[in-house]
Amino acid sequence: MLPLSRRQWLVGSVGSVLAARFGVSRLPAAENLEEFPFVIVSDTHLGRGDAEEPAAQWRQAVKEISAVSADFVLHLGDVVDSGREPQYPIYAAARQGLKKPIYEVPGNHDPSDLFEKYVRTPIDTSFDHRGVRFVLFGNAHQDSHLGFITPEQIKWIDEQCREAADRDLRLIACCHVPIHANKHPDRGWYVQPADGQTAFYEVVERYADRFLACFHGHFHNGIRGWRDRGTLVEALCPSVCYNQDRKLAEHIKAQTATGFFVDELRPGYVLATLGKGRLTMRYKPLGEEPHGEYAADLE
Repeated sequence: MLPLSRRQWLVGSVGSVLAARFGVSRLPAAENLEEFPFVIVSDTHLGRGDAEEPAAQWRQAVKEISAVSADFVLHLGDVVDSGREPQYPIYAAARQGLKKPIYEVPGNHDPSDLFEKYVRTPIDTSFDHRGVRFVLFGNAHQDSHLGFITPEQIKWIDEQCREAADRDLRLIACCHVPIHANKHPDRGWYVQPADGQTAFYEVVERYADRFLACFHGHFHNGIRGWRDRGTLVEALCPSVCYNQDRKLAEHIKAQTATGFFVDELRPGYVLATLGKGRLTMRYKPLGEEPHGEYAADLE
């Protein structure tokens, strides 16, 4: 694993209905990727409500993740709640027990200066792993639930993609706020066209034969996502702290919402596997066995 500086569907509970309706979907050619497991966590929100429970949930997640087979962990933002600075050392102390590399991005609850002080600097970074470049960047502001990708970030992302193409690497982007323009019954928080969405999708289009997925947090809706821009998978991941029921399974079944949804909302994280022609995301509730899965074939 080389760190770099800044510079179908198988769904638990409702899966059979969704598979019958939408069939099997495909990603860009990646059948030769060596299979590897990794974990995705998000929205730990330490200090929420000035309670101890979020920190306890994070410690439990660390203990569980340390015991599973996974090459690394992605954290998709909102490390602490409402920028509570005393919570960052608590987060970091628990993270020291994690027996795997972890790569975080800040969320809208994470002030950039505190994230850089306690978590990582620079914020925007990337790493290569078994034929895939993971591109991580901060796209959240504390004063808004919407997302923002600056022109400087777009330039950097394009450079990362160009270099990945030169090295024959596939690409996965990771940030907190979704770029997809979701609609009701979803939250409607995303990177709007003038704030970087258009420019980002132009980069994706230039490297469409390499882009596999974009992973996000922010929504507290469990595993939720879309595949309506060609082959790109845009997936929102569950919160370790809390998730909320927006009746998405019912909306998707009634065709009043598009995309995919794993019908599980307990606090938890994702056990992911990529390679040998497949991306799989399994929902792992804290303290329970995995329940529900989203999977896409690769070609």
